[in-house]
Amino acid sequence: MKALCWHGANDVRVDTVPDPKIINPRDAIVKITSTAICGSDLHLYDGYIPTMEKGDILGHEFMGEVVELGSAVKNVKIGDRVVVPFTISCGSCFFCKKDLWSLCDNSNPNAWIPEKLMGHSPSGLFGYSHMMGGYAGGQAEYARVPFADVGLFKIPDGLTDEQVLFLTDIFPTGYMAAENCDIEPGDTVAIWGCGPVGQFAIRSAYMLGAERVIAIDRVPERLQMAKDGKAEVLNYEEVEVGEALKEMTGGRGPDACMDAVGMEAHGTGPDAFYDQVKQAVRMETDRPTALRQVIVACRKGGTVSIPGVYGGFVDKIPMGAAMNKALTFKTGQTHVHRYLRPLLERVQNGDIDPSFVITHRLPLEQAPHGYEIFKHKKDNCIKIVLKPGQAA
Repeated sequence: MKALCWHGANDVRVDTVPDPKIINPRDAIVKITSTAICGSDLHLYDGYIPTMEKGDILGHEFMGEVVELGSAVKNVKIGDRVVVPFTISCGSCFFCKKDLWSLCDNSNPNAWIPEKLMGHSPSGLFGYSHMMGGYAGGQAEYARVPFADVGLFKIPDGLTDEQVLFLTDIFPTGYMAAENCDIEPGDTVAIWGCGPVGQFAIRSAYMLGAERVIAIDRVPERLQMAKDGKAEVLNYEEVEVGEALKEMTGGRGPDACMDAVGMEAHGTGPDAFYDQVKQAVRMETDRPTALRQVIVACRKGGTVSIPGVYGGFVDKIPMGAAMNKALTFKTGQTHVHRYLRPLLERVQNGDIDPSFVITHRLPLEQAPHGYEIFKHKKDNCIKIVLKPGQAA
């Protein structure tokens, strides 16, 4: 089959690789009809996530048709259309039973690596390094889905791929990030980053009752999409964000602040330059420029929500501000399984059409070009959907 494979920093290629096979009774094989490039895929592309190996298949947002089932999978049948959560979960461990699916204890066969770095291992992830399980990803024609009896979610007739594809990651991720803001009536939520997760966070914050959402970015088309979602916007290259937020909130600051940027933040101040230098010489794994602003801008007693991906160790975090302002922090990889059914109902009810975020549709063979325009924000690129099997 054809699959998009990682060969090194800024080097991905569509290769011919062996077809996946059933290796466990709880496995399924899915023929992929739609898959997407996620912002967190760029951290792999840019070489910031360790334990990648040449030939690894990328991609963790995918859906398709069930074509083969292990003997223990009874929740779906051959021919069903399904979406696949990017987090891999067993469904029976302490954490899965607590609805904390991204913390599954049994799905990462390489748990010892994150245990060395983090103390404990999160769940395995599709297409996201050997540290996270070494699972082949879904930017391919087919994928093996472990724990398919728990992970595969059947899609009812009448919905297009583009309406449901993002249930695999960015819609639940934006929604959980907004839920983590503990929004109350009248609240103002400020969101750093207007990429795809930020866009879903904006709309989710309103669905959860926010009165105002203020979105921060520098890319014109992303700011425009945020405006289309009824957010007020700030371009951090044109204003001093902290002062602007104080002015917009009567001096008090936003009730909740969200970092939807993560480890590759940009900025205009000396701290952003400091982060770029330290990350370039590998003295810091992440660039937490947005996270610092989030902490300082949030009102006293407010909530900081962090859906942005961080990989390791960061520097100069203003913990004095966090402690003395009594901030509450909420973060984590998304518990996708928790949100599949309620967010599908949101789509079916017409509360949201997730396809609004798509700017590009490409055949799988053009995925390397897709990574380039997504990384460099060319051609007004915000979200790319890849179509395996579609002619180039």
